[in-house]
Amino acid sequence: MILDPIQIRVLGSLIEKEITTPENYPLSLNALVNACNQRSSRDPVLNLTEEEVRHALRSLEDEDLVAVEHSSRVEKYEHRIRTVLDLRRDETALLCLLFLRGPQTPGELRSRSDRLYSFDGLDVVESTLARMIASPDPASGNIRPLAVMLPRQPGSRESRYIHLLGGPVDTIAPDSISTNLRPRTLSAIDPGAEPANAARIGALEAEVEALHAEVAALSATVAQLNSRLNAE
Repeated sequence: MILDPIQIRVLGSLIEKEITTPENYPLSLNALVNACNQRSSRDPVLNLTEEEVRHALRSLEDEDLVAVEHSSRVEKYEHRIRTVLDLRRDETALLCLLFLRGPQTPGELRSRSDRLYSFDGLDVVESTLARMIASPDPASGNIRPLAVMLPRQPGSRESRYIHLLGGPVDTIAPDSISTNLRPRTLSAIDPGAEPANAARIGALEAEVEALHAEVAALSATVAQLNSRLNAE
């Protein structure tokens, strides 16, 4: 299951409004567009059209992640992600925050989760994230991670986490992660970005190769020491 950024924003908005304003849930198309485009608690802030949101809803309905309520004069929409992915309430809250605000540290997730779920402490947030990283697939029983921990940024005391419903994440180059949540149609392509990215990737690849060589040398040294100890 790989969702595009607009589908992710739609699902995150539906989850948030179900929990925080249940009296106004399910949402009409107009209310959902407003929720997707609100300027608070969103990163990045988007300006989606009704047609973009409607298209995302149709595709999510095809995946059984959204259901349509036809009982009122206006069609209303509700998510089904908790049922489809067999999520607990704490997992649903963290996934919602990662959908709406991108990569975050456990501390940020706890401070921003009050309206969605009450975590007793930072360790509870971390244990929930660990469960999401090793989440079993309800259908097959195989591990199907919902989130992954990103490398710690320079000067940061905590590592950030990101959801995986937008597809695989490059954990070697965390600077590129923010593009995972930004629709391609909403920003122009910088013609000078590709050479810079290529240079950064080349440097990272060289660093990884050097680390591999260092690990191999250390492994060889340990093997020699073990051999000498066994000989004695």
